Amino acid sequence: SAELVLETWDLHCDRNGREHRTADMGCRQLVLRRGQPFSITLRFSGRAYDEGVDKLSFNVETGPCPSETSGTRSHFAMSDCPEESCWSAVVQQQDGESLSVSLCSPPDARIGRYSLTLETCTDYQGSSYQIGDFILLFNPWHPEDTVFMRDENERREYVLSQDGLIFQGTCDYIYSIPWNFGQFEDEVLAICLKMLDINPKHLRDQNRDCSRRNDPVYIGRVVSAMVNCNDEDRGVLFGRWDNRYEDGMSPMAWIGSVDILKRWKNFGCQPVKYGQCWVFAAVACTVMRCLGIPSRVVTNYNSAHDTNANLTIDRYVNERGEQERQSWDKIWNFHCWVESWMTRPDLGGDYDGWQVLDPTPQEKSEGVYCCGPAPVKAIKEGDMLLKYDIPFIFAEVNADVVYWVVQGDGMQKQSIRSSDVGKFISTKSVGRDSREDITHNYKYPEGSEEERAVFEKAEHQKKSIGEEDEGLHLRIKVSEGANKGSDFDVFAVVSNNTDEERVCRVTLCARAASHNGTLGPQCGLTDPVDIDIEPRAEKRVPLRILYEEYKDKLTQDNLIKVVALLNDHQTGDILVAVRDIYVENPPIKIRILGEPMQNRKLVAEISLVNPLSVPLNGCVFVVEGTGLTEGQLVKELEEPVEPQAEAKFRMDLMPRLSGLQKLMVDFESDQLTGVKGYRNVIIAPQPL
Repeated sequence: SAELVLETWDLHCDRNGREHRTADMGCRQLVLRRGQPFSITLRFSGRAYDEGVDKLSFNVETGPCPSETSGTRSHFAMSDCPEESCWSAVVQQQDGESLSVSLCSPPDARIGRYSLTLETCTDYQGSSYQIGDFILLFNPWHPEDTVFMRDENERREYVLSQDGLIFQGTCDYIYSIPWNFGQFEDEVLAICLKMLDINPKHLRDQNRDCSRRNDPVYIGRVVSAMVNCNDEDRGVLFGRWDNRYEDGMSPMAWIGSVDILKRWKNFGCQPVKYGQCWVFAAVACTVMRCLGIPSRVVTNYNSAHDTNANLTIDRYVNERGEQERQSWDKIWNFHCWVESWMTRPDLGGDYDGWQVLDPTPQEKSEGVYCCGPAPVKAIKEGDMLLKYDIPFIFAEVNADVVYWVVQGDGMQKQSIRSSDVGKFISTKSVGRDSREDITHNYKYPEGSEEERAVFEKAEHQKKSIGEEDEGLHLRIKVSEGANKGSDFDVFAVVSNNTDEERVCRVTLCARAASHNGTLGPQCGLTDPVDIDIEPRAEKRVPLRILYEEYKDKLTQDNLIKVVALLNDHQTGDILVAVRDIYVENPPIKIRILGEPMQNRKLVAEISLVNPLSVPLNGCVFVVEGTGLTEGQLVKELEEPVEPQAEAKFRMDLMPRLSGLQKLMVDFESDQLTGVKGYRNVIIAPQPL
């Protein structure tokens, strides 16, 4: 027979992309999920394929040194009964000179960029054709994939959704900021693959690194290390917490990952300035979702950073409530990390499901600044020896805080307070813009038998105690409206839970604070007051916090830490209460004018009122939203915005995708920074 000659072929990028749920990545390349068949069409010239005479086989290769033994190369012939555990090709249909073939990768294939070659052979005469490249991702829809997730709504949220909410604030004032993950936007997939290719493990041993890319545990660990740059590993983000961000972007100003990833690539993989925990976590979440691993950003309130790993954080204050000495151990008012969904065959037992990955550089793990994957179940059970980094995360949600009051004569008194570390662990709800509390995944109910058993296993003696019924109680309340630009009141509330009158002395002290627990200058202090309280009664001691006092002291975190001290004259005990107050930015209003429809112009009107008594200079609005804007839209206002005046502008959008999209806005100026707003927009599909 004459030789079989391939004339043209079609990789059906569009159709395969839709079936593999990668169509939003654009149709310029074939992007597939492992374990799922895809079809290509081959058209031969001169004569049709004849299965009795012609032998067809395929070759797929990934990585710089592909080999069968590493699982990075496979050679497979057309077959009638394909095996699920390896690469296969089956004839779908034949129509004259054109032949449709269904190819399928195994559900444990290495992910990454592949080349595909066709080899034809007729009477020992053969040719080879380079058909093209494709990218293979993890597949949460395939029951045999180690990232398989059963629930379709969860897969939509944790793999396909390109926007979300990240919870911030304090445990007494939880609020969310919008975030544009944008994992299917142009270039993002290529940037994620580049991140894998320049990671130090790859540079040390390319073959071994590529052969381990079938394992989400390995990928998660690499991503966790590559999102920060603390190992001089050309990581994505530079972390900074000292409120000096002039030579880069303030961590508070970002509203999405795409901008950060593109800057990193365009500047030759130099770290982007600057990130803090939610930025590290959000970028890692984008990379993991892009590669096909279900992921979400999680916030832990009152998160302990316990450097000496004794599960106790010691705080020292003087009798005026001022911090006496800097402690290396910190309590962050919140800390964000990522949870990614995968099985853990490496651990045996029941540790599948959500795993913590924390890309914020805090401590080294096996010599590198990365953290995880740590099974959430192992944190809950106190299984300290399992991989990876359980003790560090266990402390973040379970450490005790002990306050020591350093008296005038240098004597130190321990003050007891109930435990407050690891509260309201939060993530965005599936399919809705609300908060899901997942604390129960991390810890047993406080005071339960199970909690006691876990602490015993973890060798943790709990020092803090539940609320005492007897004696005096101290807590801090905030008046409504701690708004930037206004004065507001805080109160020390003292309750007497005894049957006799008690006398005590109360002091309140307020200081500007950073999100990582560092204290700044004082912005409010009361003289000590002596009060007597009737039995079973309560009294309030006020402290007014003035805008004039805090306006130049507040960091971009907008936090004020209030400490109240109570000396109980009768018992000699000292009680300490602490509260973080978030000073609110003004809201951004977003109005949508017209009927939102795909590929039709849409107008958004965006406004903000200046709540301060001074003008805002250098005002900039940054707007982005997957499917709504091409990249970012930046609007600089020419004029300052006077006190109580409104900054307002209109912009044209051309929605690319239909369905529910989020339009997100960030506002920056000299006096107000990191102000966020968003609006959900439902885009009708283009009429056919």
